[in-house]
Amino acid sequence: MSFDIIIQGGTLATHQTSQKVDIAIQDGKFAAIGGLSAKSVESAKQIISVEGATILPGVIDTQVHFREPGLAAKEDLQSGSLAAVMGGVTAVFEMPNTDPPTTNAEAIADKLARAQGRMHCDFAFYVGGTDDNAADLPALEQMDGVCGVKVFMGSSTGNLLVADDEGLARILQHITRRAAFHSEDEARLLARRDLREKDKVATHMVWRDVETALLATQRLLKMARQAGKKIHVLHVTTAEEMALLADNKDIASVEVTPQHLTLQAPDCYERLGTLAQMNPPIRDATHQAALWQGVQTGIVDVIGSDHAPHTKEEKAAPYPQSPSGMPGVQTLLPLMLNHVAEGRLTLARLVELTSYNAHKLFQFANKGEVKIGNDADLTFVDLQAKREISENWLASRCGWSPFMGEKICGWPIGTMIRGQRVMWEDELVESARGQPIKFRLNDTPN
Repeated sequence: MSFDIIIQGGTLATHQTSQKVDIAIQDGKFAAIGGLSAKSVESAKQIISVEGATILPGVIDTQVHFREPGLAAKEDLQSGSLAAVMGGVTAVFEMPNTDPPTTNAEAIADKLARAQGRMHCDFAFYVGGTDDNAADLPALEQMDGVCGVKVFMGSSTGNLLVADDEGLARILQHITRRAAFHSEDEARLLARRDLREKDKVATHMVWRDVETALLATQRLLKMARQAGKKIHVLHVTTAEEMALLADNKDIASVEVTPQHLTLQAPDCYERLGTLAQMNPPIRDATHQAALWQGVQTGIVDVIGSDHAPHTKEEKAAPYPQSPSGMPGVQTLLPLMLNHVAEGRLTLARLVELTSYNAHKLFQFANKGEVKIGNDADLTFVDLQAKREISENWLASRCGWSPFMGEKICGWPIGTMIRGQRVMWEDELVESARGQPIKFRLNDTPN
């Protein structure tokens, strides 16, 4: 058989093994993996030699905020997806807190139209669950290009908020797919607002304390179990939540961010000021250790960047006028590769956290695993490369990262989407060709 592309010389790392194999691609799909005859290799239209590189299934970032429409000064679908592919990310789930918010069919259709011909990676969009659209969610979450429903239980960036049990119960009653939740208790946030001290960003974690997160997650788990629905708890930050979620894995999947695994209070606030401000907040070493234990023992299912850019000028405002959030889609993989190099997790576990588990949880039709017939999405990395995260490497419109100047071991050197190289050796080599992710939809939550 003649193939369009054969990739030779690399070591393919999966959620199970790492082995040196040849990978054949035909019509943008994986067509053969290993065991290729000399005749097949000779007849291939293109040979790509990646001797010494490690090949990962295409990295998927399941939480980004690309700010379009309405907030394009911070980011848009083009610039955010460029940052993604430059960092080795092949697909993203984009969040609904735009202006206007993504809460109806028209808004979803508008985002899909905006993405065509402009997004560099593949994509899916969350629809925002609100107090008003619960009855519409079963139809909305089945639309092409929709990855599910996102609910803000505590106020963050944007005006989406479902604060009370009545609204939450209504959404859980109607959804059919696994829904994602920002789990902070709004009543406690409101009651503790006076704990924020002017120009003291470290009080952000005092205001949005452990109990604020734990109360919301306890409520959410109880109500999801009563409704018989499955949930995805975003950016978990506390030891208490991690222990609770470990006992509820039958209904709850768990995300952590590279920021919470890498930055640590109080040092981050002293060094970075408001650049370290995000929701939920960066916490101290005790909580970070619990997050790592969750990663290492399988409680954590996915790593999402929670890429949430703001301009430098906005972040320079005095706390608490400064907005919460930081960019992260481009640095997700370098940071996690550095953690691999330092022995905090294995390469197989990294693959689980960045592609394979997302495929299982959200039921991709043809992504998340290097498997014959799947989209040929690959991320090529040099595990030995030593690089520094620099401003001139960053592609996000906001132009900054809390990790600028960090020295990293392990670096993305190529991004391939559906058989086309998009980023290669720090250069964009293909025009925007992102397409909506396809899902296997059914009438029961995944």
